[in-house]
Amino acid sequence: MKHDLFLQYQESMKFSQISIHSPLAKKINFFSSLSPSAGIVGEADENGEDFYLWTYKKLEIGYNGNRIVDVNLTSEGKVKLVPNTKIQMSYSVKWKKSDVKFEDRFDKYLDPSFFQHRIHWFSIFNSFMMVIFLVGLVSMILMRTLRKDYARYSKEEEMDDMDRDLGDEYGWKQVHGDVFRPSSHPLIFSSLIGSGCQIFAVSFIVIIVAMLEDLYTERGSMLSTAIFVYAATSPVNGYFGGSLYARQGGRRWIKQMFIGAFLIPAMVCGTAFFINFIAIYYHASRAIPFGTMVAVCCICFFVILPLNLVGTILGRNLSGQPNFPCRVNAVPRPIPEKKWFMEPAVIVCLGGILPFGSIFIEMYFIFTSFWAYKIYYVYGFMMLVLVILCIVTVCVTIVCTYFLLNAEDYRWQWTSFLSAASTAIYVYMYSFYYYFFKTKMYGLFQTSFYFGYMAVFSTALGIMCGAIGYMGTSAFVRKIYTNVKID
Repeated sequence: MKHDLFLQYQESMKFSQISIHSPLAKKINFFSSLSPSAGIVGEADENGEDFYLWTYKKLEIGYNGNRIVDVNLTSEGKVKLVPNTKIQMSYSVKWKKSDVKFEDRFDKYLDPSFFQHRIHWFSIFNSFMMVIFLVGLVSMILMRTLRKDYARYSKEEEMDDMDRDLGDEYGWKQVHGDVFRPSSHPLIFSSLIGSGCQIFAVSFIVIIVAMLEDLYTERGSMLSTAIFVYAATSPVNGYFGGSLYARQGGRRWIKQMFIGAFLIPAMVCGTAFFINFIAIYYHASRAIPFGTMVAVCCICFFVILPLNLVGTILGRNLSGQPNFPCRVNAVPRPIPEKKWFMEPAVIVCLGGILPFGSIFIEMYFIFTSFWAYKIYYVYGFMMLVLVILCIVTVCVTIVCTYFLLNAEDYRWQWTSFLSAASTAIYVYMYSFYYYFFKTKMYGLFQTSFYFGYMAVFSTALGIMCGAIGYMGTSAFVRKIYTNVKID
């Protein structure tokens, strides 16, 4: 039976991923479908001149019935590395019975003292209080301000034309003829909104699945689930992107569909292929096989694109007709001068601070689980943080848009999107801090691998936040202009 179990362990190691990290490749991590193991590869002396290799690996395998439930790896046999010499490697296997159940084999690796630390709980509580504060701020200040605006506009309606002309009209009502004007570059804008809605759907569904199923027990199961869910939710991208493009009067809907379908896959695959060339040059185990590349391309062309087409057609037919509460003027209204802090560029730069503040502690745990090889399992926290991020993002973009419109600047579409998406800039800046102060990576391959995939993660997060901010702001703008009387 032990021979069969060892064959089972060897078979699981065929699909393992060997990750060598830290200076001089001192440590090696083995991730199998049974359990992760770690052992020392080698080390350098204090001066960094001589290097040593541990040549004897001792495997201690625990089993319960016919299932392997625990694997421990220790290294012995320290040998100095000398050029042009052969080194003999050896290993031994020791078996021991264990009372650990197979479904509980990963409990020893979950590290609850790290993920359920009181700092983690405090960060969640802090973010929750931020949500209450922002919702109260938006509800109290904006609603009271809007009530005063409605009262002022109603009073102006009672004036005759002469008094109205002599009156000092100002505020967001003055741009009612331009506020629903199509955004600049509507094709790109609608594609970004559709992609952001899809990323949100993927994030929500994958977190729910991870909460219901222990995806961390199988290496790569999270990535496989994300790819499957992304392909299955392609109609979401087509629906929201296609309907928005149609409402903005776009005519090149096929081109928009292609851009929306391939925007995220092209970004991910382009970055992965670039890193893959570096991995092949360094003969690293992170190199993606050619068959995997072909499979991803087939998924894009034969699954994502057709489903995106279905969503685009549904979106154009079901919600593609413009139904704005105000008529759009034929001639754009000139934008008056305003204070520097009301400029869209300033609003965009400042808009991502609070959303980032609500998630940056969780970013530390996520980064640590990915780059420091800890197993992330507190997906309930992640779901709560996602909800908090959405609420904070919507509240911030609504406030920013109100002040922008009150300054009689109707360029709110891109401003709302980019002010929410600027959260990604702060996340990427935080990744620099994490790289230099929390990791020991070095060299071209490790640096390009880290910053390449962090750029993909940050960009996807920014697109998702931008879409959430725009959708919430769009509902707000439609609501306030529906409730005011327009001549």
